[in-house]
Amino acid sequence: MTNQTPYDNQNSIKQPDLDSLLALIAADYPDLQFIESAHFSWHAGKKHVSYKKAGENSTHSMFALLHELGHAILGHKDYTHDIELLQMEVAAWAEARGLASHYGLAIDEDYIEDCLDTYRDWLHLRATCPTCFARSLQASERRYRCFNCQTEWSVTRSRLCRPYRLKTPQTA
Repeated sequence: MTNQTPYDNQNSIKQPDLDSLLALIAADYPDLQFIESAHFSWHAGKKHVSYKKAGENSTHSMFALLHELGHAILGHKDYTHDIELLQMEVAAWAEARGLASHYGLAIDEDYIEDCLDTYRDWLHLRATCPTCFARSLQASERRYRCFNCQTEWSVTRSRLCRPYRLKTPQTA
C-alpha cells in the first residue's frame, strides 16, 4: 500500500525525487542559488530559492519548488496591494505548470487551487470590515476603508500571521 494523496498524479510514470529535480533545475538556472531551509520561498534580492527537504510527500515538495522557481523566472519582487500578491501567486503556479511539463511532471490542479485558496482566504479576511463585515478594497499599502460604514482599518504586512484588523479611531 502506498501513501498516495489526492494530489498525486497516479496515471503518470514514476516521478523523479526532489534531489534529482533540484539537480536538473540548478543546472538549467545557474544564475539562481538553491538553499535548503525550513520552508519554500523566493528571495528576489538575494536571487535564491529556499526549499525544504522532502518530508512525507516529496511530490508536494517538487510542486512547491517549481512554484518558487516560477516566482524567480517571472522576476517577482514585492507587492503594494494585497491583490497583487494573489496575482503573483496565480502567475507563479501558471509558470510552475509549464516547468512541470518540461521536467516530465504534472501538478494536480486541485493541489494548485488548494494552495491558492490559502491566499484567497487571507485576502478575504483582510478585506472584511471589522465593524459591519462588508468586503472592501484596499485603500493603501496597509489600510482598508469600508464602503458601507466608512470604517478604516490597518493590516499587518505579513502574510504568514493572523490577519489582524485594527480599527482607526474616527474623528468627529
